[in-house]
Amino acid sequence: MLDCLSAPPASSARLADQVVAAPLADLDGWDVPVGWEEVPPWDEELGGPDIDPYSGPPDGADAWAADVPSDLLTERLAAMGPAVVPEVLPAGPMPREGGSGAGFAAGGVADGLAPCVALAGLANDIWATGLGKITDDELIGVLRAWRRLSSWMVAGELAAVAELRRRRANAVAAGADPHLAEHVGDEVAAALTLTARGADQLLDFAARLERLPRTRAALAAGEVDRAKAYVIADEVSCLGPAHAAAVEAAVIGRAPGQTTGQLRASARRAVLAADPDAAGRQREQAEKEARVEVWSETSGTAALAGRDLPPADVIAADKRIDALARQLKAVGFDEGLDRLRARAYLALLLGQPMPTLAPSPTPAGGAAGSVNLTMPLATWLGASGRPGEVAGFGPVAAADAQALADRLAMERSARWCLTLTGQDGRAVAHGCAHAPGGDHARRDWELNLTIRPLAVADCLHARESAGYVPAPTLRHVITIRQPTCSFPGCRRPAVRCDQDHTVPHDQGGRTCECNLAPLCRRHHRAKQAHGWRLDQPQPGTLIWILPHGRSYRVDPEPYP
Repeated sequence: MLDCLSAPPASSARLADQVVAAPLADLDGWDVPVGWEEVPPWDEELGGPDIDPYSGPPDGADAWAADVPSDLLTERLAAMGPAVVPEVLPAGPMPREGGSGAGFAAGGVADGLAPCVALAGLANDIWATGLGKITDDELIGVLRAWRRLSSWMVAGELAAVAELRRRRANAVAAGADPHLAEHVGDEVAAALTLTARGADQLLDFAARLERLPRTRAALAAGEVDRAKAYVIADEVSCLGPAHAAAVEAAVIGRAPGQTTGQLRASARRAVLAADPDAAGRQREQAEKEARVEVWSETSGTAALAGRDLPPADVIAADKRIDALARQLKAVGFDEGLDRLRARAYLALLLGQPMPTLAPSPTPAGGAAGSVNLTMPLATWLGASGRPGEVAGFGPVAAADAQALADRLAMERSARWCLTLTGQDGRAVAHGCAHAPGGDHARRDWELNLTIRPLAVADCLHARESAGYVPAPTLRHVITIRQPTCSFPGCRRPAVRCDQDHTVPHDQGGRTCECNLAPLCRRHHRAKQAHGWRLDQPQPGTLIWILPHGRSYRVDPEPYP
């Protein structure tokens, strides 16, 4: 690149040539040995090789400059001044804690370096040298570096797509053929070997990011990846510019530490709070496209799914399937709950009887099982449009929360929960009201709640169970505090997880808020594996220490 060119240093060989070529008459007063002018200078005299490495034409990325007329190139270099190269790494030796990972260990220079050519070079050097030569910690640093670099490259690609789209739109505005702007996707498809649909999706993504400057910046800095940037752009697509900016500001700070599932839930809460009407209009439009889709799986099996269905109906149907699966489990079916849910799902759709099951006591249209619906009291009373939350499902709009509450009122075993939160959104107190069942209306529920504080910083062991198995009320409080598995990023609903004792019960661990956390079976087994460690320094806050040596903190998910 021309910007990287600078005037070459003066060649010592050229200076020597000038001295040798000088007339001897100009050396008055010097005692010049006979034949001196015929002896060529040697390397030590000149302080370097007698071949000027800068005397040849430019090569590599600067090869094109060989064809530029010298007067123009000289004029350009003079106008540029000395090249200034930013120092991307601090002076001094590169830290190499415990290996040859060039500072990729936790806290090392390369581990926190923003994506750039220098980081790409460092990561590539480690790769070329051999990843097998570095420590586990350094390997994780290299892995994280490549992810930052991939985000950086995606940001550049999307910027180029947006610029192409902008140029075509500007050309049309200036009087060019209107169809020019209609076929930008075809240009992109041809250039990147994409399908028309894939190119259109890329254009749409680039256009959505145009009004999200903080998300674009986070993507370019490697703080979020492509998938997270897409989640934010997708969730705010129903909002106007002001509300979209407000939602972006609310979620972008926590986005780097969240999975796409966690980020989507956070963004959806923010959208529902920022503009409930817009979110409602989007949902109503989507419900007009409700459908059942069928497709084949790569394993040779098949899939059947309903799409864009009303949330209250979906939650009620899911709980009914779950209740039937648990009944199958109770009568002796020796299969996992997921497999039994699939059995119940197909049996219901096919109208097949399940002779091993007693008739379901759930009225038609009711919600079976326990549904942990959390919603602000004002929303329950119809005085607020703030969203609610369903454990294992996520945030729901106020109207959907009220519709689900109507269904719960028909189920004798259902419960409605009131959760109070602190300024950080973390649950600090909780109470439940049970539906009376039958034909009672929603507003006739027993609203005499006993609100009890949750253990947050300190635990008084008020809900501790004496034995290994937590009491139902304790288990319920744990799932309210942490609605999903407590492993970083896992979204498995807590109601389908094990209640794990952080300090094993047989080693003196309490069956209490301060020592219990929901873990799905996979991460429960991982915790027990060699090299894994889990601590709970305060109720609900878990610190995972993994075999590669890095630690990861998990705090309870905040409510809306």
